[in-house]
Amino acid sequence: MEEKLIVNKLTTKVNESVQKLESDLKTFKTGRANPSILDNVKVEVYGSLMPLKQVSSINVMDAKMIQLVPFDPNTISNISDAIRNDATLGLNPSDDGHVVRLSIPPLTEERRKELVKQISVKVEECFVRIRASRHEIIKEIDQQLKDKQISQEMYNRVHKQIESIIQDQKMIVDNIASKKEQEIMTI
Repeated sequence: MEEKLIVNKLTTKVNESVQKLESDLKTFKTGRANPSILDNVKVEVYGSLMPLKQVSSINVMDAKMIQLVPFDPNTISNISDAIRNDATLGLNPSDDGHVVRLSIPPLTEERRKELVKQISVKVEECFVRIRASRHEIIKEIDQQLKDKQISQEMYNRVHKQIESIIQDQKMIVDNIASKKEQEIMTI
């Protein structure tokens, strides 16, 4: 396999891991209204589970209020129930028959610390995926060296590039995590 292809393959896999981390961290409540906290909410409508954003429009009214306007007014109670039953959110929606309102409560110090621990878990999961990708690529180039498909010089060059990519991504992940932790810990 060509040197560039090997490096691109690793870069793609590692970037996917980082993007998954960013996506996971978007769903963490920070005490401010952010529609992405509702990304994982599924609503039972028309006999199936659908993402909340497919059954209503989501509007941020101010720093502490999110308003949901259902596309079909008959689904309003299902939307409220789905949000209320999502234990990770801990929100109690109110509806007036036309819209659902979510008041975002301020985070307690205890809840902030709990969220920071959850961030650490997500970061470690990301590192595990990155290390697995690294291991897979190294195993691949080890086999290519053994089969004499690549030279020792190319092997050394690729190995150095792999380590450089992993270090760069580690710094990016640490930066993403520290920004999110700072966002959560800011009162």
